[in-house]
Formats: sequence, C-alpha cells, structure tokens
Amino acid sequence: MLYSLTPMRQQPQINLLRSLSLILVLVLGAIVAVLLHARLPAAAAQLPPSQYASTITAPFNQPDYYPLTQTPPPHYRPVDAWVGRLILPDAAEYQQVEKNQQETDWAWFEVQSAPANAKALMGQTVRLAWQNNPQVQAYVKTASRDVRFVPSAEQAFKSGVINPIRLNGRTQVGPLQSLAGGHPYDDVTVVLRGTVVQEGGREQEAGGSAEEKAEGRGQRAEGGEGGEENSFPTPYSLLPTPHVASIQNSKLKTQNSSPTPHSPTLRLNREPLQETGRFYGLVKILKPVLTKDPQDLPQKCPGAPPCGSDRFQVQHYNPVSRQFDGAREVIRIPQQPPDKDGVFNMSTRDLEESPAGVAGWYVYGALDHAGVFTVQAMKPRILFQLNPQQVVLDYRQGLRYIDVGNWQDAVSRRGSVQTVLVNPNAKTPTTAQANWKLGTRFLVLHNYGGRGGTHAAHESLVAGTYAGHFSFGIGEVVPDPFTNEPILSYDYFQVYGNGVDGMLSGGQTWANYMGNLRRGFMGTRPVSDTLIQLDTLTDDYNFGGTKLSFFNELVAELSLVGARYRIGDGSGDSSITSATSCVQDSAQAVFITLRRFREKVEANPQIVRWMGEHPDDPNADRFRRLVKLAQDLSQQLTPMGVVRWDWDQNADMLTGVHHSNQFISIDNFKLKNLATGLISWRTAMPRQGNDEFAKLFLHNGATLWFLRPNQIGGTDPGIAPLEPTLLLGAWKLPLSNVPLLAYGVIRTLGGVTIPTGLDWLQTIGILLGFSAIALPLGFSTEFFDWQPQHPWYRQLGTLLRFLFVPALVQEYVFRVLLIPYPLDWLPASAWWSWAMLALGLFVGFQWLYARWRWRFWYPAVSTPLLILMTLLGMACTLVYRFTGSLWTITLVHWIAVSAWWLLLGGKQRSPWKKHPPELGRESR
Repeated sequence: MLYSLTPMRQQPQINLLRSLSLILVLVLGAIVAVLLHARLPAAAAQLPPSQYASTITAPFNQPDYYPLTQTPPPHYRPVDAWVGRLILPDAAEYQQVEKNQQETDWAWFEVQSAPANAKALMGQTVRLAWQNNPQVQAYVKTASRDVRFVPSAEQAFKSGVINPIRLNGRTQVGPLQSLAGGHPYDDVTVVLRGTVVQEGGREQEAGGSAEEKAEGRGQRAEGGEGGEENSFPTPYSLLPTPHVASIQNSKLKTQNSSPTPHSPTLRLNREPLQETGRFYGLVKILKPVLTKDPQDLPQKCPGAPPCGSDRFQVQHYNPVSRQFDGAREVIRIPQQPPDKDGVFNMSTRDLEESPAGVAGWYVYGALDHAGVFTVQAMKPRILFQLNPQQVVLDYRQGLRYIDVGNWQDAVSRRGSVQTVLVNPNAKTPTTAQANWKLGTRFLVLHNYGGRGGTHAAHESLVAGTYAGHFSFGIGEVVPDPFTNEPILSYDYFQVYGNGVDGMLSGGQTWANYMGNLRRGFMGTRPVSDTLIQLDTLTDDYNFGGTKLSFFNELVAELSLVGARYRIGDGSGDSSITSATSCVQDSAQAVFITLRRFREKVEANPQIVRWMGEHPDDPNADRFRRLVKLAQDLSQQLTPMGVVRWDWDQNADMLTGVHHSNQFISIDNFKLKNLATGLISWRTAMPRQGNDEFAKLFLHNGATLWFLRPNQIGGTDPGIAPLEPTLLLGAWKLPLSNVPLLAYGVIRTLGGVTIPTGLDWLQTIGILLGFSAIALPLGFSTEFFDWQPQHPWYRQLGTLLRFLFVPALVQEYVFRVLLIPYPLDWLPASAWWSWAMLALGLFVGFQWLYARWRWRFWYPAVSTPLLILMTLLGMACTLVYRFTGSLWTITLVHWIAVSAWWLLLGGKQRSPWKKHPPELGRESR
C-alpha cells in the first residue's frame, strides 16, 4: 500500500476509479484490523511486563504456529484420547445459553485430537459442558462464584500478576469458565478424562485401551459413576495448560472453524486436565544440528554467546531391540526467551549431555507449518522407571532420609535425578519393589525449592528461610506404550496463588506443570515428589455392595480448592497469607475429606451393620486402619487441639450442615487470620507440611518413593538449586545438618498445644502420684516442714512469679526445647533418650543453682533436694510424654514449688533470706 501511495502524491491527476478502489481497500483493511484486535481481550492487548508477557511473543508459543488438523507423525502418539484448546465464550454467548438451557458453566473446545469413533470432530470447535448428573451439578454449583475484582487484584495485574482479568464482572463463573478464562488469551490446552458424552447419544470413554492408559492417560472413570455414596465427581486429573493465542493477526478462537450455538456438545463428569502438546514420543538426544544461517540460532540463551542450535538429532526408541536404535530425526527444542528479569525458564545448552537424559526423554509437542516436530514439554524417562537408585528398609533410616537425606547436597546434585524407595515392611530391595506393579495407585506429595545462584534475579533465603511450594497429586503404575514396561505416571492437583508465569490452579499433568519449556519448573527448581502407596488411602471400599472411595473424595475436594484459587473465590486475587497458602489449603482439603468421609460412614446404618457382622472382612480391617490414620491426620492438621473456624465452616457447608453456600476464604492480613494460621501451624511451611505428611504415612505402614529432579535439562551457569526449608531452617549448627533454630520453633509451637480434658486428667493423675512419693520422702528427711503461711493471700505476688520463674521458664527450656515433640512416628527409644538427657541437665542445673544460692546450708539438704527435683523432673517428663503441652507441665512444676513455699517450709528456707535458717527441729 505504501508503494501505491507514492504515485498518488506524484500525480495529482489520478484516475478517480483507482482512487476509490484504493480508499475502499484501506477502509476494509482498517475494519479487518479493528475486528482482529477486537478479538483480543481488552486487558490483554498490552500486558504489563511478566514472564507470561515475555514468552507469549515467541511464535512457537502461539497456537497457530501449529496447523490445527494433524495426524500423529511416525513414532509419535497422541498425548491423550481427547486433546484440545479451551476458548472463553463472550458474555452474550453465556447469557444466551443460560436463557435457553439454564446452563451457566461451559466453554468452547477446539478439538485437536479425538478417539477413533469421534474423528469427525477433529479440527472443529465444540461446546464443552457438564453432564446433568445431580452429583456433578452439585459440584459445579459449589465451585461457581460471581467474580468482582477487589482493588488488590487490579493492582496485582498491573504489576504483572496474571489474574483472570477477562472474568471480571461475570456471574456464576464455574470450573470450566475459570479454566478457559484464567489467562488473558485463549491459550489453555486440556485433555478430557472420565466419561465424555457427545450430545446426541454417543458416549466416549476418555482413554480406554491399554496404550491410552499409559503416561497416566485413561485412568479409570471414578466419581460420577460410583453410586450415591460419591457426592462429588472425582476429576482424576485436572488442569489448564499453556498453548498461546497469537498476539498479532490471529483469530484466537479457531484457525479453521468458528463455533456456533448449534456446535456439538461434549459433556464431562470430571474437570479437564491441563496438558502440553498434542503428540509425544520417546527419544534419545544425540547432538545439536548446526544451521547454515546464523540468524536461525537463538539470539538469547543462558551462558556466554553464541547460542547453540535449537535443532537436535534424536533417535527413537525401538521396541523390538529395546534400545534407542530406531529412526533418526531432526526435531526442534526451541530456546525460550527470557522473562523481564532476564531469567530463562529452560536451557537447551548442552542438553544432549544432561545426566537426566541417560534413559531418554519423552518429548511433547506438535508439527509446525514446515512439518518439523517442535517440542513444547519434556520428561526424563529415568525418573519414572521402576528402578530406584537406592532402597531403604529400616524405619529409622527412612525417617532420617525424610529429615536430612532427601534434600542433602542439593547444589552438588544439580542437573541430576535421584530416586529412593523407602519400605520398612520389606526384607529385601527386590520385595520392596515388587509391591509396585501395574494398577498400583498412589498419592503424591509435591514440594519444590528455589532458584538460587549468581543471576541478578536469583532467589535467596529470607531470615534463613525459603518457603517453596507444596501440593498433592495422584498417580498409578501404568504400561509405557513405547517400551511396554510398567512406569510411574501421575498428575498434580495444584493449589497455586496467582503469579507472573500464568500457572493456574487445578489438575495438571507432569509434562505441563514440570516439563513445559515455557513455564514448567523442571529446569529452574529442585523438586521432591514423594509417592505414597498406602491401601487405606488408595483402594476403594466395598461394604457389602456399598462402595466408597476416600481417594476419590480427596480428589474432589482438591479440585474444588483449585477452582476456588483460579478466581480467588470471586475476588480475582488468590493471595498468600498466614492462613491461606498452597500447603494450608491443600491440608484443608484433606481435613474436609476426613470429616465428610467419616460422617458419610457413620450416617449409613447399612455400613455400620455390615461391619458389625463382618469384622474380619479385609474391607472392615482396612477401614479400621483408615480410622487410625484419620485420627493421626486430624491431630497433625489441628496441632493446637482446636479446629480452624474457616475449615470447620467449609466442612459443614460441603456436607450440607451449614446454611451458607459460601466457601470461606481468608485473603486479608488481620490479627484473627494470623491466629488462624497458627492454629494449623504444622502445615504453615511447605517443607514442614511435606515432611510431616511423609512421616505420618510412613508410620501408618506406607511405602514411600522419592523422586528428586534437581534443575534438570540444559545448563544455565547463572542458577543453582535452593532447597526449601523449615522456618529458620537454613541456619544450621556448624559441621552438621541440624537446623537448631528451626527445631526450636517447631518444638515451641508444638509445646503450646491446648490440652484436652483427657490431658488434664492424666496430668492430675501424675501429679497425685508424684505427691504420694514426694511427701513421705520430704517429711522423712526433714526437708519438708508443715508451716502454712498466714495470711496466704500475701503470698500471691510470689506465687505469680513462681508461675513464670521457675515453672514456665524451666519447663520450656528443659522439656519443650530439649525433648522432641511426642509424635507417634518418633521411635519411643529415641524420644526417651532425649528425655533422659533433658532430665539430667534439669537436675544438674538445680544442683548448681542450690550450690550457688543455698551454699550456707546446702550440705544438709543436698540429697533430699536432688532426689525430689529428680522426681519432679520425671513427673513433668511423663506429663509431657502423654500431653505434649507446655501448659500441663508448667502447672505440675508450679504446684510443686508453690506447695513447698506456701505450706512445707519453703519460705523459711528461701535463699532470698539474709541469714540461712538452721535445719531440723531446732529451727522451729
């Protein structure tokens, strides 16, 4: 157009028709440009600086870089039966569907892959909605909220946080809408799990064949179909992924077709799972392939220039030879652009030499317009093989590995993968591994650390602390479709606050959450995934025909919390506070599941009667063990002995007891919220929550499999692993791994537990037993002398002082700080070893104090004094063993000292007198 404008300016006498044609072209071009721009969300047209905004500009991160209609290239497979991109309908479309069909939660679904009997939908955009099952609809209603951004949400978006800006002002935003609208662009790719019903009567199982069940695909349809006992659908896997809509000259909705109100509808009984890529293969990276044109090299990359090629020669796995001697191919593993701070999320430098790739890589992606397979996510095969590098068979060594070994030498292990199996129930490593077989389900504890190193934007410790992140996940041992070997496959249920990378809460595959080149954590953070195999959690229950699943109930609660986080419970902002965080709200899901599951069993007379008639049935035995586990979990999640008010109300709301339909969220910093967070302090720090969950499950008979990738992939000299810590946990004793201050914090918070009625009864019983021994001994040695003080009220000031010194101070120092908190999983012998050491220090302190303050008459009372102080220390130790409370042992100490002072001649023998009294009867 600029070329045609030049002669217009040079020739005033131009043909009128040509001028009109040019004007028409310009007008039409302007209209098209406006329409294209109008398809971009207004708030997203110019995003504030963030990792999301930086990476979305790369062509290979945009959906139309990959032709919509593709068939799996040779040696690759679809990542799942149903794969597609979510597209957010506009407000008018929602209003129309709500008016015509009374349906508020749905989204457009651009079908990129479909089962064989639904191939006709490939390339189409269909409507994705929920099944009309009452249980499914109850879940959608509970998760739906009106979205009205609070000022903090709007301000956070301006600072680069990816809040769901397109949902602001919408009503009844449910799980599908919050997934589709969680980003400024329609860039969320998902896979559909469970039962998928095509409107019109055709029903599809999302992954039914053995091959489709590999890599976590096609896990059994649980939740909507299990009978009346499952009140929520169980999204075995959820999540939103990042495939991004183009910034310029792209329709953002579809490439080949546009949705209409009459588009086919796919109905779900589970929330979609966020995924990356359409196809995946198993390859060995051989070497980078040099390009002829230097302009084809990445312009920016970690390390010193020049950047290496992002084209790599790979060799596919050969199932016949069981080696990587199959077809060779050149694929592209694009170097991602840096974020606004110059940090690269993934490095391709020296990728072929990565120790994590020794057994090959699963590569996820699609074909670009030139037919080159372009990688969007990666997974190291070695991490998921059933071949641990180390097996621990001793219970105590297992506890030690959780405390120390799991994160030991994180920096020196950079770039590597470590896998450790802990099974105290097995005699040999072979038998320990034998329990992990096809079909074995497991719970996942996910904990990641920080991105340290020398980079200018590196993360660092704050007061000796790096919090990290925690979440749960679920998985199963499935056959690998490439090797036909059993492998570990699992998905995450992320409870994630809004951030600058666009990570969304909800269910995510490993490839999407960890291996995504654009924003996954595989290359930038050290990670610990602990796989928990415990039949009481994972196996379904059959009580004489009535089926229940704690596992499914937990998944449903985690999906609900994830949906709440995506929209900040309607505020648009999921903030991290003292009371709400990834680990606190994940723990809340466990707490609510325990309550709902227990009440569901107790309220069913058929189950209660059946268990009474079949006490030896394996289901009854497993349920009794689940009750024990539930009690232990409840004590851990409410360590103060008090249930958090928000957890309590949310549990009542979900079970129909509370009249409110509002899921309580604490997103403001208030004194009440700080106190609320302290009530559940054992899950306040991600590392502590992770480790204590692991110990508790181990104590209840679980087998633990630790998977530890440490910033794996290509090299980036500017970053280094930073392990997550307990509070003040990075400050350790010199030449040791003992985080002394962290232990002090943990033991202090543990000691302030509020005693129960039973705790007080046990305390009184031990106090009476101590008195029955101490009183005769004291009178027989004349250390006690009945001399009540009159009037007693004049001693109140002294008694109040005794409450703090010596009672509270000495019990805090010699019991709470020196003795581990009496948790069930700590071996009794280890606990009593610390207790006897503390008792010796306590008695030694009393001896030194008496020698110093009572030096005039100490020789005459040294023996009875030390005996009585030893008895008092033993009594307090026993009380602490049974109650775990500073308040009970302080009471025992205070009553003993006060009784001696007020009634038994203590005041007369006080070291504070100017002259020491004479001893024995002569002094009376």
